[in-house]
Amino acid sequence: MGSLLITISARRPRDPTDKLTHSAGFKLTCQAVSISLAPSHFLAVVTFMSDKHATLNLTHEDGTEQAIDLSVHSGTLGPDVLDVGKLTANGYFTYDPGFTSTAACESQITFIDGERGVLLHRGYPIEQLAEHSDYLETCYLLLNGELPTAGQKDEFVGIMTRHTMVHEQIRTFFNGFRRDAHPMAIMCGVVGALSAFYHDSTDISDPWHREVAAFRLIAKMPTIAAMSYKFSIGQPFMYPDNSLDYAANFLHMMFGNPCEPTKVSPTIARAMDRIFLLHADHEQNASTSTVRLAGSSQANPFACIAAGIAALWGPSHGGANEAVVKMLEEIGTVDRIDEYIAKAKDKDDSFRLMGFGHRVYKNFDPRAKVMKLAADEVLAELGIEDENLEIAKRLEEIALKDEYFIEKKLYPNVDFYSGIILKALGIPTSMFTVIFAIGRTVGWIAHWNEMIGGAYRIGRPRQLYTGETQRDFVPLDKR
Repeated sequence: MGSLLITISARRPRDPTDKLTHSAGFKLTCQAVSISLAPSHFLAVVTFMSDKHATLNLTHEDGTEQAIDLSVHSGTLGPDVLDVGKLTANGYFTYDPGFTSTAACESQITFIDGERGVLLHRGYPIEQLAEHSDYLETCYLLLNGELPTAGQKDEFVGIMTRHTMVHEQIRTFFNGFRRDAHPMAIMCGVVGALSAFYHDSTDISDPWHREVAAFRLIAKMPTIAAMSYKFSIGQPFMYPDNSLDYAANFLHMMFGNPCEPTKVSPTIARAMDRIFLLHADHEQNASTSTVRLAGSSQANPFACIAAGIAALWGPSHGGANEAVVKMLEEIGTVDRIDEYIAKAKDKDDSFRLMGFGHRVYKNFDPRAKVMKLAADEVLAELGIEDENLEIAKRLEEIALKDEYFIEKKLYPNVDFYSGIILKALGIPTSMFTVIFAIGRTVGWIAHWNEMIGGAYRIGRPRQLYTGETQRDFVPLDKR
């Protein structure tokens, strides 16, 4: 096996106001591969343009050497990235299962610093948006890059309100599903079929078509979700009520009936709005990457969002809050918490605490702080003394003090509390991921539109092939 030497020299400051010159160097060794990072020099400049470069020096088995020059790109925040585009022409691919170290795109929408527990939408901290903004204003921000003026917000909200109804023939479309079909299965089918009803907004090269498709998807997703729920329980569909805000309208369509007026608590509606807001976008996750990959083939936006819903359906992605509720129900009572904490610490026990830790966050999930407050407000409004919430609070206290959790950085995440809220509202666990999809729709669309509106190419990941080498076909009678 040959050796690999990477030398990086760089000139760009992390902070443009820093007038000092820094030097640092270190070496990493792993089996037969040696990676040396040479001293990097950051000089004071007033631009984010980078003249960093990396030289990849390969020593082959026959002793010959090959040098490949790689560009290093710097963003406004986050780690620098090596541009490995030249490797293919030189006969090499990179190997990164799960894309955990790969930046597959450039984006200006969302930034996450998992080590510090930071989540920014267009530069605004998620905590500030959750406290001072609402879901539709955050949608405008994600789509347009800036917060709206009062007039722009009124216009945007008005457009969303007027697009909540779905084509009347979609009502009959539901009759093709079984009554016991999972709501996410219905969502995948109906959203994917929207292009058959709204084919006047599927020209992705037309910015106006893309904007109309975005409006329709964000506005109609709660309607389709509520219809999926109503269909599963045999109740009549509820038409949207244009006098209600986005979250309250969803609750009206979920729990209202034609026999009497719907009463939606402002506290409950605000909690639902926060759930949508806190799930609006989360950078390049599995479902967002799926939407981008599908979109790179120039598929229509409805098909791309349906692909995102399918990816979100997986229990490793969108089903985490449902798993939290099932875990709390399994624990049952507060006096059994110590027993289950011991089971969680036992590596030979199959039990796992759900809602703790996150693949991205190595600190407290900033969304969990907001969701915890919302859970307290909802339960106080409903007057519920919920055993599951008491178990959740006790588990949180333990996680923040116990050395086992601190050492492994297992902090409560957003799913920990969102599951409690949805359960308290009487929403069945089968609908949890559907509600996640409603909130995330704007993030999917924002990333899809960002990609389509810029320079892009069809996604084509490579592989490390470990199958059979070429061999000749053997006739059936000779095998």
